[in-house]
Amino acid sequence: MAASGVPCRYGDIDWNEVWKAKQERYDTARIAGDTSHDWDRKENADRYAAQSAGEFEKRIRMTLDGLSLSRTTRVLDIGAGPGTLAIPLALQVKGVTAVEPGAGMIAALKDRAALEGITSITCIQKRWEDVDPVRDLTGPYDLVIASLSLTMHDIREAVQKMDAVSCGEVCLYWFADLPFWERMYADLVMPLHRRPYYPGPKADCLWNVLYQAGIYADVRMLPLDKEYRFPSRGEMTTFFKKRFGVTTREQEQVLDEYLSRLIRTDGGDIVISGESTFAKIWWKKRD
Repeated sequence: MAASGVPCRYGDIDWNEVWKAKQERYDTARIAGDTSHDWDRKENADRYAAQSAGEFEKRIRMTLDGLSLSRTTRVLDIGAGPGTLAIPLALQVKGVTAVEPGAGMIAALKDRAALEGITSITCIQKRWEDVDPVRDLTGPYDLVIASLSLTMHDIREAVQKMDAVSCGEVCLYWFADLPFWERMYADLVMPLHRRPYYPGPKADCLWNVLYQAGIYADVRMLPLDKEYRFPSRGEMTTFFKKRFGVTTREQEQVLDEYLSRLIRTDGGDIVISGESTFAKIWWKKRD
């Protein structure tokens, strides 16, 4: 099993700076007016929570099956969202501390916990970068997990803080290639807005950051499916017009032609789906 080692460097590349540059360029690719990822909004958090109960079920089960859990395990879940992992984890472990900056996400998490009768989740509404381990946390934790939530610009500082508050295992999950939703942005931003799209940093960059920090992590590749489902083509078009900032007739034609190549029907629903890969990157603390 991988473990923390002595920080080292190789070559002339500082992979943390590569991560920063990619994350900063990715941030510039955001579509003006798209509020679907504003996690302070309760309606967005509730939508995501509904997806996690259905569309994400396979990924959640796969993630949980790959963890070593017991009734004595104390978990720190970073970027917990509406409790996608925190809720099922809390049913198997001693307690979960959920770090999540979005007010809507925290509200959705608390609603779901109350519905399940779960009282063992402690919520901290902060970005991981702003968390003070001494003041905010009650570690160390047997398991520190961050699932598809690694949006920090200084990823080296972020993972070193995770490592510091762990007394057992740190498990990170991040995209290995372009996820389906990001492929859609890569395909559409240029024809719609006449500017390039910049994808965010991926798991290869993350592993190199860890290696240079002296953390020699194990890696496992896992399938990542994405599905959009709508009761009508009109609702599908409305959703994607907002997401991709479509305001003109010319843009509508571009979007319609693109979506027409992807849609299929399932019962009475309009469905768009795609496959990609994400990586589990994990290590255990040395005794």
